[in-house]
Formats: sequence, structure tokens, C-alpha cells
Amino acid sequence: MPQLEKNLPAHLKYHNADHTKSVIAAAEKIAVAEGVTDEELVLLKTAALYHDAGFLNAYKNHEEASCHIARKTLPALGFEPLQIDTICQIIMATKLPHAPADKLQYIICDADLQYLGTTDYFPNAEHLYQEFKANGLVKNRLEWNRKQIAFLTSHRFFTQYAKTHYAEHKVNHLNIVLSNANNVDRRHLIVSELQDFFLIMAGVILAGFALKGFLVPNQFFDGGVTGMSLLLHELYHFNLAYIIVTLNLPLIIAAYFTVSKKFAFKTFLSVLLLGFCLLLIPYPVVTSDKLLISIFGGVFLGLGVGLTMRAGCALDGIEVLALYTLKRTSFTITEIILGLNIIIFTIAAFKFGLETALYSILTYFAASRMIDYVIEGIEAYTGVTIISGESEMIKYRLVNELGRGITVYKGERGFLPGKFDVSSNCDIIFTVVTRMELRKLKTLVYEADAKAFVFATTIREASGGIIKRRAAH
Repeated sequence: MPQLEKNLPAHLKYHNADHTKSVIAAAEKIAVAEGVTDEELVLLKTAALYHDAGFLNAYKNHEEASCHIARKTLPALGFEPLQIDTICQIIMATKLPHAPADKLQYIICDADLQYLGTTDYFPNAEHLYQEFKANGLVKNRLEWNRKQIAFLTSHRFFTQYAKTHYAEHKVNHLNIVLSNANNVDRRHLIVSELQDFFLIMAGVILAGFALKGFLVPNQFFDGGVTGMSLLLHELYHFNLAYIIVTLNLPLIIAAYFTVSKKFAFKTFLSVLLLGFCLLLIPYPVVTSDKLLISIFGGVFLGLGVGLTMRAGCALDGIEVLALYTLKRTSFTITEIILGLNIIIFTIAAFKFGLETALYSILTYFAASRMIDYVIEGIEAYTGVTIISGESEMIKYRLVNELGRGITVYKGERGFLPGKFDVSSNCDIIFTVVTRMELRKLKTLVYEADAKAFVFATTIREASGGIIKRRAAH
């Protein structure tokens, strides 16, 4: 017990020494009621003492680690091999999902989770939530409530004592959790929908500003449905607001069936609001400088489109059109979008001049890059692999100076031309950093080993572990 009190990690808010003490006490109480022998009680209490000792070495599969510790230390305490085997079987019975095979295993399972049916349920549940969150097993209370409900619903006690003393209280706790979860779900839904609405409003206002303040007055174009709308507006002088809504409408209907009803509704709302903005808001014409128009028109348009995408919808239905076409052709989505945009810019070149088309391509590029920044953030993640003879120093600096988690693979280095038979074992270090941290990482690595082999790859999405990232919609 002193080892657990002293050496268990601080982030184990639930699986700590106090939990082990409570399991030992509960196991003894249930064992007495179930009529176990004195020898069985010794084995049971020993298993209860060791059942979470594995957390000293590992979080995942800690039961196996607990058995390893028990097999290593119990012989010196006078336990026979058969007794140690029994103790380890009792420990392994606590592994979820529970599948106990005998009375002692029934007792340890009920003792381990007796808090489910006691007045200590909610304090213990809070500690477990904090622990799960620290270890990346849940992200928020909404996810935690769902996990609690699923566990409480599927869990059952095994011994008669636990069924009599704990089961009814567990059901009461489940009902309270269900009620709280419903309230949290409603609050979360309201907050989420409000956030989405404000993102959509900001997005359509910025997109309207880009169109009327930069692109339309200077006959500049963009790609996608917006580009088609601008082209039709310039060729036939249709009202831009009406064209954008009209061209997007069939794509929104397609999205209703191919993507989701919610996406289609939000997209319809955002396109409709954009139409109203173009009709009602008197945006000022900002500049007539072509370079500024192409860059900042694209930036503001991309910012607007990106914000609506973060809200779970789209201001431009080109992706829906590409997705719809994808199912009927052998082309990829990227190829389909590229083909449509080539058509738009080619028509623009013939009708309004090559210079206008080239500036419009620059606008499209600026908008695309801004969308990437809004969706992925300036801290988009990069995976970095490092192979070095100074791996220990590099590992230490990455963790303690850069503050990043690492994964280490065992590999071999060497196999050079003319020396193919010469190789040596090495640690291959992998870590994930933001673009902003990449230069600092390289500096740390090359200070430790100027000859280190480093290569980086773009990561589209990363979550879990010690990575903390702004939630995307």
C-alpha cells in the first residue's frame, strides 16, 4: 500500500490508493456475507491489494501489469505458486467487461464497483471523469454522460449481498444520470446551435463583403458555384443574390439525400442569408487595385466560406455537385472540382480577358488557402519522424523542452551503399507538432545531433493523447 500511495501518478484521480483501500474493505464485507473460508479471504484481500498495482507501470491493460507485479513480489511473502495463480485469476476478473468464473471472482468484481450502489457514487464518478479526461478517454461531459449511461445500463452485480445492498441504489443513480444527461444534452445542443448560427452570420457577412466590396465591382471571379454565379451576373446582368440562391438550390436538395438533412438545412439557411446580405447591405467598394482585389477579395471570401464550414454547412455547393458526380463517373472529387473551375476560368478568359482570368485564379487560390486556415487552424499538425544516434537526448528534449508526447519504434539503421551488411539497432522517434513548432523542433534535434535524419508529413487531423485542439464543428 505505501508503494501505491507514494508512486501512483497524480492524474489517477479515481484509481488511487484510496480506491484500493475501499475495494479491500468491500471485498472483506461481501466475503463475510458470502461465507468464504479464511484462506480464501486472504487470497481475495491480496488480489484486492494488487488489482490496481499495474497502474504503477501502465494505464492500458493494467490488470496484466498487476499480475506481473504480484508474481514478482508474492513468492517472497510466502505465497505458493497455486495461490499466486488464484490471486492473478481474481485480479484478471476485474478486467472489463466482467466475466467472473467463481465466487471469489464474483466478490472482487462487486467490490471493485461497489461504489455504483453507494452514496459515494457521484464523488467517485467525478474523480473517474477527471481521470478519463486526463488520459484522453473522454473529451467532455456530454461524452462522459453517455459513457456512464451505457456502463450503468449494462452492468450487473454478481453476489447476493451486492444485489441486495447495491443494485437498487445503482438504478437510482442511473435515473439521476439520465436526467442530468438530458439537461446537459439540451444545453449543449442550444449552445452548439447558437455558435453555429453566429458562425454562419459572420461567414455570410464576410462573404458578401468580399463579393460586393472587391470582386463584383471589378469583374473578378472565383471558382465553384460562386464563380458560376459571378460569371452569369457579368454575362447576363442577373441579380447576383438571386443567381447564387438559384444555382445552390438543386445542390442543397441533392445534399439532403446524399449528405444529411441537417447539413442541407444549414446550407440553405447560409445561402439564403448570403442572398439577403447581397440585397440589403450597402457594402462599400474598397479598392480598384487588381492585386489587392485578387488577394483580399479571396481572403475575405475564404474566411466567410470557412466559417460556415466550421458551422457544419457550405456557402458553395460545388463539393456536393462533385460528390454527386463522383458516384456516376470514374473521376475523383478533386478532379471534378478542378474541371469545373477550369471551365469557369476559361470562359472568363475569353469573355473578359486573360488578365482578369489570371487575377481570378489568384483570388481562388487566396480563398482556398484561407479556407484551409479557418478549418484546420494556423496550428495544423505535422508528423515528424527522427532517426538519430543521440535518440535519448532528443527524446528528453522533445518531452521536457518542447512539451510534446513521443512514440518510439525499434528499428535498424545503416544499410548504406557499399556497406549494406553494416547496421545497428536504433530508436525511431515519432512526434506530432504544429507548423509553428516545427522550426523549434528542428533546432532542438540538430543541436543534439547535426547528422540526425528528420522528415515531416502533413497530418490532416489529430486528436487524443496530449494534443489539445480547438473543437471543429
